[in-house]
Amino acid sequence: MGASALGALGLSIVPHLNFASSTSSQSLRSAESKIRLGFIGMGRQANGILNGMMKIPQVEVIAGCDVYGAKRTRFQQKVAAHYGKKPEDVPTFERYQDLLSRNDIDAVVIASPDFWHAQMAIDACKAKKDVYLEKPLTFTINEGKALVKAVRDNNIVLATGSQQRSEDNFQYAVHMVHKGALGKIKHVKANVGSPTSPKPYDLPKQAIPADLNWDLWLGPIPSVHFNQELNPSISIDPPVNENSWGAWRWYQETGGGLMTDWGAHMFDIAQWGLGMDRHGPISVSPESSSSPLTFEYESGIKMTAEPYNGDTRGVEFTGTDGWIQVSRGEFKSSIPELVVPKGIQSSIQAPPHYIDFIESVIRRKDPIAPVEIGHSTCTVCTLGNIANKLQEKLSWNPYEQQFENNAKAEKLMHYNYQNGYKLDI
Repeated sequence: MGASALGALGLSIVPHLNFASSTSSQSLRSAESKIRLGFIGMGRQANGILNGMMKIPQVEVIAGCDVYGAKRTRFQQKVAAHYGKKPEDVPTFERYQDLLSRNDIDAVVIASPDFWHAQMAIDACKAKKDVYLEKPLTFTINEGKALVKAVRDNNIVLATGSQQRSEDNFQYAVHMVHKGALGKIKHVKANVGSPTSPKPYDLPKQAIPADLNWDLWLGPIPSVHFNQELNPSISIDPPVNENSWGAWRWYQETGGGLMTDWGAHMFDIAQWGLGMDRHGPISVSPESSSSPLTFEYESGIKMTAEPYNGDTRGVEFTGTDGWIQVSRGEFKSSIPELVVPKGIQSSIQAPPHYIDFIESVIRRKDPIAPVEIGHSTCTVCTLGNIANKLQEKLSWNPYEQQFENNAKAEKLMHYNYQNGYKLDI
């Protein structure tokens, strides 16, 4: 439907502008069978994904899993209300393995803390479930390598939850860069916020809620004490949702800081524009009081993590003939002729990234952000954290996915899983 509608531009639509995929929402409307979906993790992000997925006619949400009892109850009530069921007819589980063992589930959404992503997604691959996995893809570089192998070995469709890939302004910006509208690219700035790297865990100890299995929440990571900010509480009666994002993302022991939280979005767009998907930089220099975090590519182009327009979190591509600045809901350029064209809106009122995943499952094809792209973007983020931690310039071989002659950095590509968990490499 897209090529005929936008003719001269040669664009296709999923269901907005999509310069990287030939899919459309048409096949979704004509698909006969439903994709039966399970949710692993039922926090704030999962709640938003659930709202979107249930708008897609070809999706039926079957079951969910969370280590927090109140969030399981909220999920049951919301799904039951949508499908006209009783809450008790919507099965939920404390252990994700019980959900994966069900034969009536085709695919899963994984929206757990980052340190759980690899273990859960690899197990989902082995259970032959397709996966929508929240960004950043994994907690460590070695986890990413293992997940890529698991996806391809098991012929699984895995979509990385990098929804900016499916947004009109980002797609148009990247398309113009690839088309040469800016001339030769000289420099890219990606603002992910500051400070970029996570800090040591310093929250005070609090009592663990009675319906929260804290040991299961921790999973493979070394133990840290409970604080409500890590797993924000909710209320069922009266209904009150989370008033903040889980703070686990800001601490070294449990997350990657802004580097992975927003870097997984903005570095992703920068790499896409530079043609570095499935690849990466050859060196990374840490941020200091006098210079920003800097990634250098084989072409000589540098990507820096720094602001370009105040506090706007986005990407600026600068070339010999002009610049483009792109962020959520905004597109600017020094070239007046560059204006984002209006796409064709789908009749399915769900985010296009979710539609792309479901269509990819139906058609058995790679989504717009497959596992290799999610891994290469996540690797860039993790390289930044390692460089900042060691405070030295690091040489990286993107072909072999290893550091050049740096044992200290090599050790930071993974950590020893705790509590009986083991990464399947």
